[in-house]
Amino acid sequence: MSVSRRLPVYILIDTSGSMRGEPVLSVNVGIQAMLNSLRQDPYALESVHLTIITFDNEARVTLPMTPISDVQFTGVTIPGPGATFTGAALEELIACIDRDVRHSSENVKGDWRPLVFLMTDGGPSDLYAYRQAIPELKRRNPGSIIACAAGPKAKAEFLTELTDQVVSLDTLDEAAFSGFFKWVSASVSMGSVSAGVAGNVSLPPPPPEVQLVL
Repeated sequence: MSVSRRLPVYILIDTSGSMRGEPVLSVNVGIQAMLNSLRQDPYALESVHLTIITFDNEARVTLPMTPISDVQFTGVTIPGPGATFTGAALEELIACIDRDVRHSSENVKGDWRPLVFLMTDGGPSDLYAYRQAIPELKRRNPGSIIACAAGPKAKAEFLTELTDQVVSLDTLDEAAFSGFFKWVSASVSMGSVSAGVAGNVSLPPPPPEVQLVL
């Protein structure tokens, strides 16, 4: 029996207290639009499996790895005033990759290398754990890690320790998040077509709301 190769996509979303109100509503609108867009793409529909991890005082898997066609997205919520445990989110991500991603064997081709998108409006409250988790994640050899510094208080300098693919949003409104998730959708679509190619997935140019941090 042939098993189709999956493209695991992990989206890590900051749900600390500062994301309450318009920011989280805008994130939910953006994710729903991303899902709608990916479902129009035959390559993505065939291969993309989505996991959503949220993080505040702790990290939790709010959507375990699910084929894009089967995702029932009910929205992420803000549990209460909370810190930004980005290190815990990376630890949860590593555990998910170890559990979910199939490796190639003699008879079976494994999954494509995962794509990781992390979005935060602050800096890691657990900086030591964050820095410990970064080399562990890189050992898993994801196809791409894209980090988004959302809003004026986001600390892009910590994200550049994780990846050289960092983007920023000036604001936390619907237009900004919509632009970001459209770009995520285009990046995933490109990844589902070029999956498995050596090296990082090449990213499409970002829309005006999304600035590359160089």
